[in-house]
Amino acid sequence: MLRFTLLWLLVFFLSLVSSSARPAPFAMRISCGARQNVRTAPTYALWYKDFGYTGGIPANATTPSFITPPLKTLRYFPLSEGPENCYGINRVPKGHYTLRIFFGLIKQPDFDDEPLFEISVEGTLIHSLKSGWTSHDDQVFAEALVFLLDGTVSICFHSTGHGDPAIISIEILQVDDKAYYSGPEWGKGVILKTTSRLTCGTSKPRFDEDYSGDHWGGDRYWEPIRTFGQNADEPRSTENSIKQASDAPNFYPEALYQSAVVSTDSQPDLAYTIDVDPNKNYSIWLHFAEIDALVTDAGQRVFDVLLNGDTIFKEIDILKMSGDRYTALVLNTTVAVSGRTLTITLHPKEGHRAIINAIEIFQVIAAESKTSSAEVRALQALKRSLGLPNRFAWNGDPCVPKEHPWSGADCQFDKSGSKWFIDGLDLANQGLKGFLPDDISKLIHLQSLNLSGNTIHGVIPSSLGTITSLELLDLSYNFLNGSIPESLGNLTALRRLNLNGNSLSGRVPGALGGRLLNGASFNFTDNAGLCGIPGLPTCGPHLSAGAKVGIAFGVSLSFLLLVICSVCYWKRRQNILRAQQIAARGAPYAKARTQFSHDIQMSRHHNHGHTRTAAENGPSLLS
Repeated sequence: MLRFTLLWLLVFFLSLVSSSARPAPFAMRISCGARQNVRTAPTYALWYKDFGYTGGIPANATTPSFITPPLKTLRYFPLSEGPENCYGINRVPKGHYTLRIFFGLIKQPDFDDEPLFEISVEGTLIHSLKSGWTSHDDQVFAEALVFLLDGTVSICFHSTGHGDPAIISIEILQVDDKAYYSGPEWGKGVILKTTSRLTCGTSKPRFDEDYSGDHWGGDRYWEPIRTFGQNADEPRSTENSIKQASDAPNFYPEALYQSAVVSTDSQPDLAYTIDVDPNKNYSIWLHFAEIDALVTDAGQRVFDVLLNGDTIFKEIDILKMSGDRYTALVLNTTVAVSGRTLTITLHPKEGHRAIINAIEIFQVIAAESKTSSAEVRALQALKRSLGLPNRFAWNGDPCVPKEHPWSGADCQFDKSGSKWFIDGLDLANQGLKGFLPDDISKLIHLQSLNLSGNTIHGVIPSSLGTITSLELLDLSYNFLNGSIPESLGNLTALRRLNLNGNSLSGRVPGALGGRLLNGASFNFTDNAGLCGIPGLPTCGPHLSAGAKVGIAFGVSLSFLLLVICSVCYWKRRQNILRAQQIAARGAPYAKARTQFSHDIQMSRHHNHGHTRTAAENGPSLLS
């Protein structure tokens, strides 16, 4: 007996160690518009400032509901900054998350009291605000369960023309990877958007945190509902502990099952109706615990569950199915709803009346496939190089949500690769400037590119010639210079090419000129330097780039030699002129000396026959 006791204690200790060894779930709470991190009572939760995550304008906030986190700022996104604005958050560990976004009101008298806009997560539209949302506590936020697999999360707000999106807070809370598992269709390609979450038989709204719930539950908000209708039901409550409540993977708070509503004899059916979006799938989670003191044995309370009149669960016996009183039982099903309402009905079959403790309703949303990452980077490079105005936004994913694609971009879906790609780009007459980047060649599916009527300068990148799917290329009426790349001749699908109204020069590639004979429409006019096809000036001998460099070098060398020779000739001429000037100044003296020498020579010549030596003449007489 002692050995068994020790073994049990060892197993219990190891279970405690293993449970405590599990790391705490990742949690990131953002206070939008805050200039510093803040903590809020009563739990002193940490909220990070949102500097660097997005654009928009910070402002003071008015909270529309007492359940909104007690934060004093928000961030709003005027339409002048574009119809789409996003928070891009990095370093989010791979996993399953509850994302929750609280909306706010700008604390200024001139702003719309109730803006209406839409929200997407990772390119998937999850929520559209409806008129009157400020009057309903469960509508002042949007919440969804989503898998984040690449270390980042993108949360975008889409203007609909009814006020500026204004956001008070964003919460990213990790939950168990198997949370809300609902069958074979459940998985990483599915998002569960919270439609309604009710705690029955109570008038106190609570978060999981208020229930002292497990952090792996994601701090859910439970909207209280004390009754489904006047005289339709009665509340029940207990202080007894509830077994099997806060278990993996959903970790429901135990207190959730300590209250309930029970139908009455006058209205034995217990029914709850909610408005929903038509033609959508909904995941329904029903929570039960037998807390009624009148029911002590199996068979004393048996009922069916119907959804919009169709029986989904037959002969539910809570005590029998859960195994005991005060024990949690959770039932789940997914149904397609064609109308605009969803009614959950509990219909008693035997014994006592129907009972229910809590209800959760999620809209099942197929996660959108994203745009090719290489093409997204190419568009971002184009955005930077062309200086796209703020009104274009170009934030988030270019193609999804499908209701809000990027301005000027046309998208197609590649079923084989489950990716979106860009097949058309029209940014004509949009005041663009800058230059065309080489990265534009990564838009490998482009069939149409129209950038006409802007102030784009620089050369046409030769990489454009690698987009072999191009059928229309219009770069007319810009400030492009240089030559037309030979690579454009590789665009065999090209049927229309407009390069008119630029400052291009050089020979039009022969392959393009030949295409004109096959019905293609090309326009090269209003480029003073172009030549080589009918309608343009005739080109001189065609020279390669190397030949042009050689000629330029030869001309430069010849010019240098000419300069050197000219300098040498000039110096030699200067020397000659200087010598002549010196000779001219000395001419009279030279002439006299020459005459004197000549007279001496002549005298010697005439007296040559009569000369005598000194010996013969004797000494000379001096006087």
